Amino acid sequence: MSRMRFGIFLPPHHVPVGQNPTYSLQRDVELVQLLDRMGFDEAWFGEHHSCGVEPIGDPMLFIAHTAQVTKHIKLGTGVVSMPYHNPFMIADRLVLLDHLTRGRAMLGVGPGALATDAIMFGLDPADARQALETDVDVLMHLLRNDEPLSIETPRYKLVEARLQMDSYSDPHPEIATAAIVSPSGPRLVGKHGLGMISIGATMSAAGFDALAHHWNVVEERAKEFGQQTDRSGWRLVGPMHIADTKDQAIKDVAYGIDAWFDYLQHTAAAPQLGVQGKTTKERIDFVMDSGMGGIGSVDDAVE
Repeated sequence: MSRMRFGIFLPPHHVPVGQNPTYSLQRDVELVQLLDRMGFDEAWFGEHHSCGVEPIGDPMLFIAHTAQVTKHIKLGTGVVSMPYHNPFMIADRLVLLDHLTRGRAMLGVGPGALATDAIMFGLDPADARQALETDVDVLMHLLRNDEPLSIETPRYKLVEARLQMDSYSDPHPEIATAAIVSPSGPRLVGKHGLGMISIGATMSAAGFDALAHHWNVVEERAKEFGQQTDRSGWRLVGPMHIADTKDQAIKDVAYGIDAWFDYLQHTAAAPQLGVQGKTTKERIDFVMDSGMGGIGSVDDAVE
């Protein structure tokens, strides 16, 4: 029987705004080094360009650095916002990263989490999911097919494009799509036989209730496109803070939970990840009572 695997989804959040960015990034690297020593299986890093709280603008570059100071942990983009990029360049960088890390790199893809990012690039956030589908089609062709590809979209043009070298991993690094509520990510998982990262999987209404629907979509699309489904590539993401006792855990999270909630409620403004509460106690109670996350001891986390 295979064991359960553990990882961290690290956007990362550095709240409130105003922290030293150099030191914040250093803390992120040191956290991954600690997880590597502890035996965690993987770590995923987000791509964000506005709001000032999630300072990693290029998770692939962050992986290239972090891989040099870790030994075993696999490192993934959580996620690369594909509509912001030419998919050829993402494929090309992924293959390079795959060689440099000897197969420890993973690529998570998504439409982009912050509307403020898309607007800054002159993109309509409403077009992001359709753009993602096109971009993943291009990405997977480049990684799996030697036939040159030509395509023109409103965002880029490729002429007889093909990668100049194969991946280190066979047939290519692991690729996963993000999923929250919309079935657009699961549709791509089934179409291309990818992994899936269910962000907000423990959010009672928006996340947890969508999981069964998402996997049904994966299986239906896999059957349509002749792909095999495999739940071993499915990651479920939920917040946890574990201490020796529940009282200690509650005391710990009282330090930063208000700034985190304020960011999710007023800046990131992602309705799929809606959190409730105005006071510190209300917010801690919401996490525990709603089942959104675990704040407590190891036993509380298991439960």
